[in-house]
Amino acid sequence: MSQALIVDQVYKKFGKPDGPFWVRMRKSRTNGDGQAPAVVAVDRVSFSIQEGEIFGVLGPNGSGKSTLIRLIATLLLPDEGSIQVFGQDVVRQPVQVQRLINRVSVEASFFKKLSPMENLLYGARLYGLEGGETRRRVVEILTRLGLERRAIYRPMEEMSRGMQQKVAIARALLSRPRLLLLDEPTTGLDPRSKREVQAVVRELNREHGTTILLTTHDMLEADQLCDRIAIIEGGKIVALDTPGALKRSINRNGHEPTLEEVFLELTGKALVKEEDEEVLV
Repeated sequence: MSQALIVDQVYKKFGKPDGPFWVRMRKSRTNGDGQAPAVVAVDRVSFSIQEGEIFGVLGPNGSGKSTLIRLIATLLLPDEGSIQVFGQDVVRQPVQVQRLINRVSVEASFFKKLSPMENLLYGARLYGLEGGETRRRVVEILTRLGLERRAIYRPMEEMSRGMQQKVAIARALLSRPRLLLLDEPTTGLDPRSKREVQAVVRELNREHGTTILLTTHDMLEADQLCDRIAIIEGGKIVALDTPGALKRSINRNGHEPTLEEVFLELTGKALVKEEDEEVLV
């Protein structure tokens, strides 16, 4: 089986003590004179993902997992190290990489006055997809994700946050990516919508062989979906194994440990921090 993704000693730092980025930061993050130290978001991270694998990355807010996704997606450049997607280098061959991947994040953006159909057809044209077959696939994917047919033609601004996230996932699936990057894809969704999205992720992986990199705060989601999981804290990977092996690695205390307990054992922290403590990495 070939390697879908190779991340080798990747390092990414943000900000300088006198840079404009830090001028905009809240005073609580500064040393009192409007300056703040640089932040290492991704610190010598290395791992690889096999083709057809679902690989999870767990970490609290500010741990570096979203920065890692952006580096793989060619949205940021690593300061050091290398990333290859199916043998293509994200720095030297970004266009080739972009043809192989798609990304869904919690901050997905749309033309809110347009309908899901119009938004997806616009996105499809960027990948060279047009015509009646594309329209049929849009309807098929959106209804599979639980949207009613009438909602497909209504403005996005009339939809809930959860429904908009489903459209973002549909937009990513439309291009049939070989590597799908899912950055907190079920955040803001109700339990039923979460199950529908998770079912589509499994189907995409099982029936189409799509390789998936998933970041999530949902421990049960990670446990049920992922073949392997990396736990990241402070920009570093502190553990990487199958969900079962990670749970067997800690003291059971007479019961089957959960991934939440594994995370607490390895990092000493809860998975989700308070929103106002989050570092924008």
